[in-house]
Amino acid sequence: MSNTKALPLLGADARGAVPCCPPLTERPMTAEEAETAARMFKALGDPVRLRLFSAVASHEGGEACVCDISDVGVSQPTVSHHLKKLKDAGLLSSERRGTWVYYRVEPSVLAAMGKLLAPPAGA
Repeated sequence: MSNTKALPLLGADARGAVPCCPPLTERPMTAEEAETAARMFKALGDPVRLRLFSAVASHEGGEACVCDISDVGVSQPTVSHHLKKLKDAGLLSSERRGTWVYYRVEPSVLAAMGKLLAPPAGA
């Protein structure tokens, strides 16, 4: 049994973005918000995971079959391990279709990541 938690989804903003945490420039993070953001950054801190996340996010139609994104220089079991870590961090969702698993990055996740790192208004 895994002890990881998915990123919590808070209320959506006017654009429909679902933030995990407030923008870094808004106010100091609480301990819980920092833990949430750290899980996300930790998952993306591995070059293979970042490549897989990018492959899914940029794939036509917004989702990718594991068979289309496995060419990242590691074995298939290692790809599965990294995809699981991205899912556990709340960055990817998946759906099994027959023998293949399809992964997607929800648009709200990308928007929330951008909002977290956005410069202050007027900067």
